[in-house]
Amino acid sequence: MKQLVEQRNALLVPGAANALNARIIEDLGFEAAYLTGAGLANTYLGMPDLGLVTVTELAETAARITDVCSLPLIVDIDTGFGNSLNVYRTVKLLERSGAAALQLEDQIFPKKCGHFSGKGVVPLPEMIGKIHAALDARQDQNLLLIARTDARAVEGFERALERAHAMTEAGADIIFVEAPESVEELRAIAQLPAPQLANLVIGGRTPLLTIDELRELGFAVALYANAALQATIRAVQDILRHLKEQGSLSGAEEKLASFSERQRVVAKEAFDALEARYTGS
Repeated sequence: MKQLVEQRNALLVPGAANALNARIIEDLGFEAAYLTGAGLANTYLGMPDLGLVTVTELAETAARITDVCSLPLIVDIDTGFGNSLNVYRTVKLLERSGAAALQLEDQIFPKKCGHFSGKGVVPLPEMIGKIHAALDARQDQNLLLIARTDARAVEGFERALERAHAMTEAGADIIFVEAPESVEELRAIAQLPAPQLANLVIGGRTPLLTIDELRELGFAVALYANAALQATIRAVQDILRHLKEQGSLSGAEEKLASFSERQRVVAKEAFDALEARYTGS
């Protein structure tokens, strides 16, 4: 992950809310995956991104993903689930779960989705303390810390940049200024000394620049955290609406992965081979 980030070539990273999504991301040839906190809340709990996921639920999901996906995994740890001591424990748990990078934000706890209104941020010294705790907790220096600030919507863009500079000085490996609202703001973020992450959200506040435009600006990571989630919701709605209205799936077969494709994605042949090896069947 560190090598990919150092290229500053807008590494294209889709979000995965579960192990199946992560398998698909790897199968399609992406170089990294992102365990999205919003996606986990939406899929695991069926609830909005309002800080409702627990650290153990997050760590369990990360471990399930790294069990079946060899890509570097970025994990959204929200606010670290409390104060600096909680951050310390969270980093320990997620490092053991196989994370390659952790994203820590400066919102108050419980947090809200970065593109929701009504957010709040903690005082900067509190966030700096959390960054120090995260860096002290990690055992592997290749585990990257992404420091995110949500101050753009709370204190304004200039204050968000000030926080970003302070987070860099505190030792964060990557900076994530959430929800900038113009190309000019993205250009200013790209001038920060640490590698930067851009979060592209369909329906969100940030301009949807192309990957080439982000590369030209010098962003290290281009994150599409919930593209797969939004596509899944639409696909499930479409196919189940057809089933309800027609009473069958006749005429909608092309919208479904075949049975054989489903088994290929979840690596059934590999499990069959294991079964044969251990049972002699």
